[in-house]
Amino acid sequence: MRLERKGSTNYRKRLKLLKSGLPRLVVRKTDSTVIGQIIEYVQNGDKTLTTIYGRDLKKYGWTFSAKNIPASYLTGFLLAKKSSVKEAILDKGSRTLKKDSFIYYFLRGAQDGGLNLHAGELPISEERLYGSHIAKHYENKNGNQFHLVGEKVKSMREEVTKVIDNIKQHGN
Repeated sequence: MRLERKGSTNYRKRLKLLKSGLPRLVVRKTDSTVIGQIIEYVQNGDKTLTTIYGRDLKKYGWTFSAKNIPASYLTGFLLAKKSSVKEAILDKGSRTLKKDSFIYYFLRGAQDGGLNLHAGELPISEERLYGSHIAKHYENKNGNQFHLVGEKVKSMREEVTKVIDNIKQHGN
C-alpha cells in the first residue's frame, strides 16, 4: 500500500502484465551498467528467473562501457542466450520510451538472441547499434587524453560482432 500511496507502482498496468501469464522482462540502467531480468509471478511474490548485468560482457571480450547502446544490445542478446525462457513481455515500469532509448536496443538484442517478446517493429538505428554516434564524439579530440579512446571506438563494430560470436559459442 505504501508504494500505491507514493504513486510509484501502477497496479492496473501490473495486473494486465500478470494476466498475460508470461514472464516479465525488466530492463533498468544504473550509473555504471544495464541490468536485464526475467521475472515470473508466483503466489508468494515475484521470482527472478534470470539476471544479466552489462558488466558480464567483459567475460566475452567487451572492453567498452557497460551502459551504452551497443552494450544494451549485447546484454539483451546475452540474457536471451542464458535464459531458459523463450517468451516474455516487457515490463517498462513507469518509464516513457523515447526515440533511441537503450531499452529498444536491449529488446532487439533479446529478440536476436531468440527471445519472443511480442514486440512490433523496434525503432533502432544501425549506426547507433555499432557505436558510430560515440565515434563522432571523439572525432575532433586529437592530441589530448581522449585520442586513444577515439581510435579504439572506431573498431566498435568489430568488437560487437566478436562479442556476439563469443556469446554464441560460450553463452549457454
